[in-house]
Amino acid sequence: MVRAEMLLLPLLLACLSPALPAHYENHLVTAPQSPVLQIGSTFTATCTIINTAEVTSDDLYWNVSKTIVPKEQYTRINGSALNVTITVKSESAEWLFCLCKKKSPYVTLNKGKFVHGIHLKKGYLPGKPENLSCIAVQDQEYISSTMRCEWKPVGPQTPDVPTTYRVFVLMAGSEFNVSTRENHAEIQLNTFPYLMNLDIWVEAHNELGTVKSDHLQNYAEWYVKTNPPSPVEAIAEKDFPRSLLIRWHSPIHKQHVSLKYQIRFCPGGSHHWTYVPLEDIAHDITSFRLQNLQPDTFNVIQMRCKSSKVHAESQGYWSDWSANTTTRTPEDRPTSKPDVWAVVDQSDSHYRRVWLVSKDPVSANGKIIKYTYNITIHGYPSKNESSESIAVNSSETDGSSNQRKIAARTGVRLGYDQSVRVDVTASNSVGTSPAASLTVPPRGSVRDPVRELIVMPQRNTLWLQWKPPPGEGVSEYVVVWVAGEQMDWQRENRSTTHTLIKGNLEKFVCYNVSVYPIYYRKYSIGKPAMVEAFVEQGAPLEGPAVRLMGKPTPNKVVLEWNQIPLNHRRGFITNYTIFYSSRAETHNITVPADVYSYTLMSLSSNTKYDVWVRASTVQGSTSGTYHSFTTPTFAQGTIELIVVGVSLGFLFVVVMTTLLCVYKKDAIKKNFWPQIPNPGDSTIGNWSPDYPLKAETSKEKCLSGISVLDVDVCDRGSVYEEDKASLALRKDKYLSEEHSSGIGGSSCMSSPRQSVSDNDDSGDMGDTTASTVQYSSVVASGGYKGQTPGSQPQQAVFTRSESTQPLLESEEHPDMFVQEGSRQSARFPRQTCFSPAAANRDGTRAAELEELEALDFCPLEEDAEPTAPPKEQSADWQPPAPSSSYMPQLGGYRPQ
Repeated sequence: MVRAEMLLLPLLLACLSPALPAHYENHLVTAPQSPVLQIGSTFTATCTIINTAEVTSDDLYWNVSKTIVPKEQYTRINGSALNVTITVKSESAEWLFCLCKKKSPYVTLNKGKFVHGIHLKKGYLPGKPENLSCIAVQDQEYISSTMRCEWKPVGPQTPDVPTTYRVFVLMAGSEFNVSTRENHAEIQLNTFPYLMNLDIWVEAHNELGTVKSDHLQNYAEWYVKTNPPSPVEAIAEKDFPRSLLIRWHSPIHKQHVSLKYQIRFCPGGSHHWTYVPLEDIAHDITSFRLQNLQPDTFNVIQMRCKSSKVHAESQGYWSDWSANTTTRTPEDRPTSKPDVWAVVDQSDSHYRRVWLVSKDPVSANGKIIKYTYNITIHGYPSKNESSESIAVNSSETDGSSNQRKIAARTGVRLGYDQSVRVDVTASNSVGTSPAASLTVPPRGSVRDPVRELIVMPQRNTLWLQWKPPPGEGVSEYVVVWVAGEQMDWQRENRSTTHTLIKGNLEKFVCYNVSVYPIYYRKYSIGKPAMVEAFVEQGAPLEGPAVRLMGKPTPNKVVLEWNQIPLNHRRGFITNYTIFYSSRAETHNITVPADVYSYTLMSLSSNTKYDVWVRASTVQGSTSGTYHSFTTPTFAQGTIELIVVGVSLGFLFVVVMTTLLCVYKKDAIKKNFWPQIPNPGDSTIGNWSPDYPLKAETSKEKCLSGISVLDVDVCDRGSVYEEDKASLALRKDKYLSEEHSSGIGGSSCMSSPRQSVSDNDDSGDMGDTTASTVQYSSVVASGGYKGQTPGSQPQQAVFTRSESTQPLLESEEHPDMFVQEGSRQSARFPRQTCFSPAAANRDGTRAAELEELEALDFCPLEEDAEPTAPPKEQSADWQPPAPSSSYMPQLGGYRPQ
């Protein structure tokens, strides 16, 4: 809203304008200068034109933070004054400018003279301080003269408009004050004003205004905080086992401050304090007796104090709590029964072993020294009941502990038809507790269990629910939980059908939880209902170690593994996953949790595999150790079978070969060691064929069918006369370019020749026996080298060998000593030896000679006479072989 004084500014500026000095060069003046504005209020500023007539108020406009203020917020006062009204919203300071918009040359050249602005500072009105409190603490034996006050500032502040606080203390006409910008301050008094009334308040001030807090008007003791009582002692008295006597010293003399006290205590290890009512503790006392405490219990005691003139609990200042004072109350006789339970072992087929276990009474009132078991056994084989009393010393337990442990145990052996009743009492140094009773019935008389037992984890413990057994007579239920060798139990009312286990249970531990109904009749135990449970499950600590069962085969292997130890499972095993891998790939198979062996099929032979097993729970999985194996190439016994088969086969071959050698020794000898004929016994020199052969004429004019040796002229006539007629007839039959004469290959033909049989009626040559090789040769007789013609008879002799062996080199190749080059270049002249008879023959001899020439005989050279091997050489000796006149014969020789 526009203040009244703002309306007077235009008039004031109009009056002051002629009085402004001449050196004031600006033509615009803005008022008010440097205002402090309250955020959320409205503000009006005025811009006045002075010392110029170049512009009027119509040429002016306003600008806030470089933003032009809309004309709707302008108010024209006259021709030289213009108002603007704005609402203060932001907290940051900003500039408000008045400017001229006319573009005359004078305004343009003197632009700086037509601009004027004011700086707007913004803030909030100071808030009223709240929760003012002052305190004076004890300094040695007196109260300090320095008083410290605190309060709560109210309302926001800005940096441009800060708030300062001033604290005032007024007493007996004297005033003390101190200023600060914080929310606390210390006021220094001359001395602390005991027994005087004080008036204390705080003022908050800034440029926008001032506000005061509420006044504190109380006695000076209301602001006093003394030290705690010290020292505090707690004294235990044997005759008063349920009380403690507490003594202390006052921290300050009662002439200065009158005090009242507060006491609290709790059992050792507990954080639940019990407070003694204030009205039960008189003022200005130094001792007090705590009552209704638990015997033989450690108690922690603390005290504090404050001025007794402060009646309201919320007013004044309590001292700090004193240091802990711990004292144990004396022992007293146990006032409650011990807790007894029976664990029955039925592993023996003839007897039961009953273990009786006990825990300290809830109100043991001291350290239990021993337990006394009064045991009474009924039933067969004892006709009368037998009783005995067993005293068992207690184990080390703390009777004040909330979690009681098993303090004693003893055992009894019973038949299956016997029952036992036990009465147990607990004793300490003062007295004996009431007796607790329990009956273990015979095996056949065990009552029904509870129904539909459910155990579930809940808030770091286990929650149980069940339905009562059929019928009536249940007096209470006993909940038992066992983990390994640790066992504990708790009792529940007969009307209870659900409960939480009150013991300290651990995570990742498997508990076997049982609920036993206890019946009124002889206080006997019913049949239990049992469930396994975990408070919290996790991944197993270790995985199963896998191993091979037997030896692997080429295609399968049997794996087995043991169960993970119960304390390492950390949860229920849901399944096992078998992994096996080779270099190529990895496979996995999942099996149920109750499977501990598996057969891997379809493996590859001669392959190395790595195998491991992973155990899983609902919270995670853990893999066991790796095991490597290599599948064999063959199945077990295959190699032995192959070796035996090969050995038997080899033995069979050896035996059959031996038998064959024995029974066919002649044939083997004939084939592998043939009989070599003695050339000296050969009949080749006396053999003559029945029919002379006519050789087939070849292009090279060489002998194609037979080899002919040159003979004397005197012997040639008889050969021609006897054979001339038959040569022409047998030429086509016995001579061809596909057959050999049997003497050997032609000296010039490239293909072997088949032998000519000496039997004209033998038919086709293919019918001859191929195994018999026959040889033939023609030799010259009736003359020696160098003899004159006519000195030898005209005779040509054909000889045939009956041997099955090849001819000797000298026999097969009579021309072996003939020079190859000489044989190709020219023929040596034949020896012409004419006998007297031959000389008388008619002139047909010449024609016969010509016909003989047409047979393509290759005459021997004169000097090429066959020579026998030297006697001193062996029969295998061969002369240096010239180029053979025979082609190799394929398939042996035909019989001649």
